[in-house]
Amino acid sequence: MQDNITKILKAIADPKRREIFHALVIASSALSITQISGQFEISRQGVTKHIKTLQDAGLVDITAKGRERFCVADARPLEKITEWAKFYERFWDKTLNDLGTFLDNNES
Repeated sequence: MQDNITKILKAIADPKRREIFHALVIASSALSITQISGQFEISRQGVTKHIKTLQDAGLVDITAKGRERFCVADARPLEKITEWAKFYERFWDKTLNDLGTFLDNNES
């Protein structure tokens, strides 16, 4: 499971990949790599590399139709990140509650 989380975090760590993923989510339908490339000021090859990283993380599915490849977003893997972060959320809640109690008890 940790390997999947690492792949997802790596994929969304790059701002350009987040933009590409966002564009696919907003489109809510499959877009060709050519269509995606037209939305960004980077080469088609650069877009393809970003999409490959998103695909490796399970965030993008690619299908071929003729000579063109179409991409569709799959946000479900992001649930793993939410679950992972929620585990640590309880530590932050406890720490913040302890800080609040300390500040309340030490008011001047």
